[in-house]
Parts: sequence; C-alpha cells; structure tokens
Amino acid sequence: MNVALAFTRVLFVALSIFFLTTYMISGQGGYTSTNLALGVLMGSALGCLLIGFDLLFKRFNLRAFNIAIIGLFIGYLMGQALVLILSAVLNISSASIHLNPQTLEVIQIALFLFGIYTGTLMSLRAADEFYVSIPFVKLTPTAHKKKDLLVDISVLSDARVIDLAGSGILDHHLVIPRFLVKEIYAQAEVSDEMIKTKARRSLDVIKKLEAIAELDLRYNDTDFPEVKDTMSKMIRLARLVDANILTADISRVQMASIEGVRIINLHTLSNALKPLMQAGENIKIKIQRYGKEPRQGVGYLEDGTMVVVNGGGQFIGEAIDAQVLSVKHTSSGRMIFCNALDDEGGYEESEHRHTRYNNTYHDDHEEQ
Repeated sequence: MNVALAFTRVLFVALSIFFLTTYMISGQGGYTSTNLALGVLMGSALGCLLIGFDLLFKRFNLRAFNIAIIGLFIGYLMGQALVLILSAVLNISSASIHLNPQTLEVIQIALFLFGIYTGTLMSLRAADEFYVSIPFVKLTPTAHKKKDLLVDISVLSDARVIDLAGSGILDHHLVIPRFLVKEIYAQAEVSDEMIKTKARRSLDVIKKLEAIAELDLRYNDTDFPEVKDTMSKMIRLARLVDANILTADISRVQMASIEGVRIINLHTLSNALKPLMQAGENIKIKIQRYGKEPRQGVGYLEDGTMVVVNGGGQFIGEAIDAQVLSVKHTSSGRMIFCNALDDEGGYEESEHRHTRYNNTYHDDHEEQ
C-alpha cells in the first residue's frame, strides 16, 4: 500500500469519527460519556465500511466507473420521466383511478429505481454506441476490445520480441512506459558491467522496435513517483489504462493472479509454439553430451528442446538420424526421447532405458 492511499483511508476514518461524534454529543442528550462512546463506535464502523467498499471495488477500473456514472445520470432522467408520466396519467384519469398516498409513493419509487437500473445497465452494455464529448473518446466495451500490451524490462532485454513484433501480431498494441526507459538509461550508466550490457541491449531492442513502421510503437508518460518498485508501477499503469503486461520473467506469473492483472509470459508463448514431434518420426540431431543412462546421448533442437537419444552416446559431436519414441511435457518445456538409427544392436533395451531415464528425470525434478 502506498503512502497516499494509506493517508486517504486514515483521513476518512478520522473524519467519520469526528462528524458522528459531533452529531451524537450535539443532540438532545448533550455531552455524555455514552454519546461520546456511541459517536466513536459509529464513526469507526462507518470508516471500516468505507474501506470495505474501497477493497470491494479495487479492480473496478476508471473506464467502467465513468460509464457507470453516465449510466446513473441517464437512468435518473429516465426514472424522473416515468414518474412524471405516471403523475400525468393519474391526473387525467383521476375520476376513475383512486390510489392512496402510500401505494402511490411505492409505485413512484419502483418506477424511479427501474429507470436508474435500466439506464445504468444499458450504458454498460452498449458503451460503444455513444460518445463522450469530453475528451472525445469512444467507450468501447472490454469484451470487444483488444487490450494493449505494456512491455516490461525483461522483454526489452530479450531479442525474441523483435521477431514477435515483426510478425504483425502486436501491431498497434505495444506500449512502453516512459519510466521504464528512464530506468534503462540509468542502468546503462552504472559501474556493473553485466547490468550495463543488459541495459544497452534493451536500448538496442527499443530502437529496432521503433524501426518497424507497421508496429506503431507507443510510449506512455504516466508515472507514479511514490512507488519505487518498477513492477508495482507496471501493474498500476496496466490497471489504469486497462492493459495486459508482456514479460519474460517467469516469477511474474504468480503476481498476475494476486494483482488481478493479466500477465503474458514470453517463455510460455515460445514453448506453446515449439513444433510437435510424433512417435515414429525421423529427425536428425547432433549429439552434444552423454545422457544419464549408459549409451545415451543428449542433443538439442534449434528452439532449445532437449532430445535424449538411446544409443547416441557413441556419437558425441556427430549429427545422426534418430527415430522419435515419445514426447514428454514438463514444467520447463518439452523433452523428446528417440532411438538412434545408426546404433547397431542397441534396440533391445531402448524402451527399458527410456522408462528409466524418464523416471530419473522426474525424481531429480521433484528434489529440486
């Protein structure tokens, strides 16, 4: 919680206690300890109720709030019109229709609430069908709107985003916060060589993104000086502009569910686009090291997928033909198990070694 929000809450709790205490002690009972205690108790309860409403509507963004306010105003006018029509009808037919005052009040209240409720719902559901004269913005419903993507610093240091942006899927939706660019420039001036190199790589990625004309890269100047953590700023900005966050940091997935902001991970997207291998399919793979089991070799596809080859241990440094046995999905990606086609007499125990390696891998993964 930032200082401004905490101060606002404390201020309104204090004001609630002050006003209700003043009201209680200025009544007919005067200043008594009972009235004072009741005023403090009622004021505290009102303050807690206000904070409760704040927490309840925490994820209610400004756009939806503005639409709701417009809907309430339209509903108020509709309610007033319905009440006036009822009064006119009763005046015209006063000779034949007789309603007692209490029944008439109930009907008027019901019509008034009906008008407000209908006007608000219609505004929320059909926000794309009317315009606000100030600031000349069309209110598009969230369900029909493709959200912008705020880029964090981990994505800007990953060159894969350039290829992703060049594909056209991110056109007109990529946004870089200005406070992020300022932080990158600050990192480029530090003495730590690793941080400096990463910052310079991020600046190079930004320049290449700006060079993609169809991308229409945009910058957002909104900043939150009272917030020091960069990711907290990103989340606040995403909630303010109703956008998603594109990141390459795996640890951000947990934060996404906590803060209520959707975070799209570049690694997850990359894993989802890796080509699938079918059992029985032949591939050519370069064996780079020994596996965990005898006579096993390990190689990697161009996208980084690990390939375990039974009978490939004797071909270290060579590219061999292999036949796919199975594809395993793990938390770190995919693993492909194969038999080496160049292996002589190495098939009789291939399935047994494949099973043993798979079990060993999962045991090691659970220990980690």
